[in-house]
Amino acid sequence: MLIALISDIHSNREALQAVWREIRKADVILCMGDLVGYGASPNEVVEFVREQMEKREFLCVRGNHDNAIAFGADWGFNPYARQAVRWHQRAMSIENLEFLRRLPVRQLFTDDTGRSYLLIHGSPRAPLDEYLFPWLPDSEFEAVLSYIKQDDLLVGHTHVPMLKVIGTRRIINPGGVGQPRDGDWRAAYAIIDTKEQPPNNVEFHRVEYDVEEAARKIVEAGLPRFLAERLYEGL
Repeated sequence: MLIALISDIHSNREALQAVWREIRKADVILCMGDLVGYGASPNEVVEFVREQMEKREFLCVRGNHDNAIAFGADWGFNPYARQAVRWHQRAMSIENLEFLRRLPVRQLFTDDTGRSYLLIHGSPRAPLDEYLFPWLPDSEFEAVLSYIKQDDLLVGHTHVPMLKVIGTRRIINPGGVGQPRDGDWRAAYAIIDTKEQPPNNVEFHRVEYDVEEAARKIVEAGLPRFLAERLYEGL
């Protein structure tokens, strides 16, 4: 079984299209949230995901930007993010906003070997908001895993790829599809191949996309220029 891991698309249709060409043959897609926010193509991204969820096994959880846009919960956001949230609320269709509201905060998945996964955007302690960065000490990851029973924890939110192995368990972040923040502008995703033995059956990938088009759309939509410029830097 091939399991594709994606997260943090952030209304970047161009990045999603490039990643999809790479992962479309996977047996299942697991998405750790933030379909929307920052970018200029929220309806297109959500409608694509909705269509795929009707066709195949595609699990997705709600991220903090999904939540802010769906419910108006933008407290704590920086001014650029808050402006983008309010633009999204005006630009998105009612049907797509309702889809975001219905996304669960947690999802469970079990692969064909019996290994279990918990999908969550932030962490089990703060599902929408906690950042699990790779440079945190192992003791922090051990504490996080104490909140769950599953073998692996799949997260997003930081936009930074990560594999942390704690004993026989793992915390995996595939990185950001639509807005990487590890200094590499290319769209990020990961693949788990269950034919191989964990923990070394996770591969992280990057793919180039039409970043100029994604940035142009942001500027033309009247969103903060900073949100377009940061796409070129992966920061």
